[in-house]
Amino acid sequence: MSFVPKGYVKCQKTQVFAGNSIPAIYRERHFTRRGVYEQIHVIRGELMFYGYKDKEGDVEREVRLKASETAISHPEYWHSIAPLTADTQFEIHFYIKPEALNTA
Repeated sequence: MSFVPKGYVKCQKTQVFAGNSIPAIYRERHFTRRGVYEQIHVIRGELMFYGYKDKEGDVEREVRLKASETAISHPEYWHSIAPLTADTQFEIHFYIKPEALNTA
């Protein structure tokens, strides 16, 4: 996919999700808020990243991620994920511009 732009810093990360601990919000179509990049990092197993043109649109991008691979979701981009193997584990890192930390 792409990279987090230069000048953005990690502001938060999730716990490691696996099996039944994956929140429904990540399996469903959702978007990252304005100014926030989401980096999905697969630790074990495989995961499918689905990108959509909009809230109602068809899948426009499918990216299969294996262990040690990442995908970036841009701000306000509709997406969802689906684990492909029983042993899938992943975490999500969120990035914003440093000046946004003072207003968040």
